[in-house]
Amino acid sequence: MRKTISACLVSFLALSLTLTLSSCTDGSGGGGSGALFGDADKGEIVVYTALEDEQVEEYLAVFNAAYPDIEVNIVRESTGIITAKLLAEKDNPVADVVWGTAASSLLVLDDEGMLEPYAPAGVNTILPQFKSSKSVPTWVGIDVWETAFTINTVELAKLGLTVDDIQSYQDLLRPELKGHIVMSNPSSSGTGLLTVTGLLQLSDKNTEAGWDYLTALHENIDQYVHSGSKPAKMAGAGECVIGVSFGYIGIKQKRDGNPVEVVFPLEGSGWDLEANALMKKDQMNRAAQTFLDWAISDEAMALYKVNYPIIANGQGGKYEGFSTNPVDQLIDNDLAWVAANRESILEAWTAKFDGKSAPR
Repeated sequence: MRKTISACLVSFLALSLTLTLSSCTDGSGGGGSGALFGDADKGEIVVYTALEDEQVEEYLAVFNAAYPDIEVNIVRESTGIITAKLLAEKDNPVADVVWGTAASSLLVLDDEGMLEPYAPAGVNTILPQFKSSKSVPTWVGIDVWETAFTINTVELAKLGLTVDDIQSYQDLLRPELKGHIVMSNPSSSGTGLLTVTGLLQLSDKNTEAGWDYLTALHENIDQYVHSGSKPAKMAGAGECVIGVSFGYIGIKQKRDGNPVEVVFPLEGSGWDLEANALMKKDQMNRAAQTFLDWAISDEAMALYKVNYPIIANGQGGKYEGFSTNPVDQLIDNDLAWVAANRESILEAWTAKFDGKSAPR
C-alpha cells in the first residue's frame, strides 16, 4: 500500500534503501585500487547512460561548455540493456563512467566488484540515503523516477471511459482495455523493472498475489516494449490508449500538446534512483572523475530538477503534473531486495509474459 511520507525524506529513504549513513567527506576523492592517468580537464572518456536522449543532449551541452577539452563518448541504452552490457564486459570494461542508471543495477554491479570507490567533489550535499553506504561511495544518486500511466483521452473516450475510470493498478484490468495497454519490458527497461518489482512489493514481495495481478494485467497488454519512455510516447501519438511508463516523459507528452493525461496510481508508484558510478579499471582516467564531480554539482542538479521533482540533494521543488507531494506517491521500496532478486524476477517474468514482447 502507499506509504504516507512526511517532510522527513531522509527517514523514509533510509527504510527504503536499507542503507546506513555514509561517512564520506566532501571531495575526498578515490579510495580504490585503480592507477590514475591523464589530465583532469582534458582527454576522452566513455560514458554509459540510461538517461533520455533529449536529456543527455541538454545536460552534455552544459558540461561541454564548462570542460571543452574533455571529449565524452556516450553509449545510451535502456537500463536493462546497459546493465547487461556492463556485466558482459566485466573482465574487459569499456565504460569509464556510468551516468543516470538505476541504483538497483549499480547495486548488482557493486556486488560483482565492478565499481571503483570515488567520492565526487560535493558529495556531502547528497543525502546519505541517496548514495552508497561505504566509507568512500561506489555510487552516488542524482534523481528519482516513478511509475505513471500516460492516457490518451481521445482514444480512451472511444472505449466509453474517462480518465476518472483509470486511477489505480486495478483499473488497468477493466475488460474495455484489452489489447490497449503498452508497458515497458523489465528485462530491457529500468522503468519496466521498477514497475514490476513495485507491484510485487505491494503484494508483500514476490508473492503469488503479485504474480496473479501481473497475469491478469497481461491479458490487457498489447505489447511490452524495450524502452521506459516509449509507452508514453506511443500513448501521446495515439498508438495505444494507455502507456505504463514514468512521470516525466508522460508530463512532457502533455506539455508538447498531445491529448494525454498523466495518472499516478492510487496504490503508489514503484520507483528507482538514477545514479552515477566510476567503473573499476586497471587505468583510471582523471577526466572521468571530473565528469562525476560535475554530475552532482549545483549546475547539474539544477538541470535534473527541471525534469524530476525528487533530486538527490533534497532540493527538489514544485513540479507541474503532480496533484500531491511527489514523495508521498512513492511506495516503500526495498532496492536491496530488488537487486538481490533481480535475476529470479526477470527469469519468472520472461517465462510467463515474454510472448508479447516487441522485437528487439
